[in-house]
Amino acid sequence: MTTNKPISRRGFLNLTGLAAASATLSACNYTSNTPSFNQETAPYFRNPAFDNRFAPPGGGYRYLDGPAQYQTGLAPDSSYYAGVYGSISDGGYIIPAVPYQQINQRYYRQEVADPFGEAPGTIIVDTKDRFLYLTQGGGRAMRYGVGIGREGFAWSGRGVIQWKQAWPRWKPPNEMVARQPHLEPYSIANGGMEPGLMNPLGARAMYIFKDGQDTLYRLHGTPEWNSIGKAVSSGCVRLINQDVIDLYDRVRVKAPILVV
Repeated sequence: MTTNKPISRRGFLNLTGLAAASATLSACNYTSNTPSFNQETAPYFRNPAFDNRFAPPGGGYRYLDGPAQYQTGLAPDSSYYAGVYGSISDGGYIIPAVPYQQINQRYYRQEVADPFGEAPGTIIVDTKDRFLYLTQGGGRAMRYGVGIGREGFAWSGRGVIQWKQAWPRWKPPNEMVARQPHLEPYSIANGGMEPGLMNPLGARAMYIFKDGQDTLYRLHGTPEWNSIGKAVSSGCVRLINQDVIDLYDRVRVKAPILVV
């Protein structure tokens, strides 16, 4: 004898929930592919290698001791850097926004501990690590990412910022023109290249002298934001235009500079 008992509302919901879950599992075969996910969503991603739970070589998961630590591709204080590297109007020119997410975060403009201990107001160019520091006192410094070219490696030592120029003309040295004859229209004899967004010196230039002599070494802006942090084919020390404007406003004429 079989007795048919009524199914309660809770029992009905439990059964239908299980059925739906089973259907979903049978219909979908979800596989997590972290490297692919990171690549497709860069620079916004979570890297499980810096998480408590991560897949070690050989497969499987294990848990690390201590609180969870997350490393993501999300730029620190993104809203802040969106403003720092946003489009600006300067000197009659509209400087385009920089896609800062595509630049290594270590090269973003930021205040850091001063690693050199020079007098406040001193500029230090670290050609090896591609940083420029402006010491501020109190053990702090402003740090900027830079790109270094052939001429950037040609001189090192101490000097001074002899003069500064907003939206400068570019006058390649005669030696550069000799190597690259197509630059002849912009030679010193021909008056150089007009200021502008495509001028290799960018929005600002600071000229370094030593013992009263021009070293031909410059700190300058560049529209080529993707060259920051790299050794590039030519030029001295280049900064993102937004960064060189910030630096220019902080640096006084005759400021000491050390290039290492």
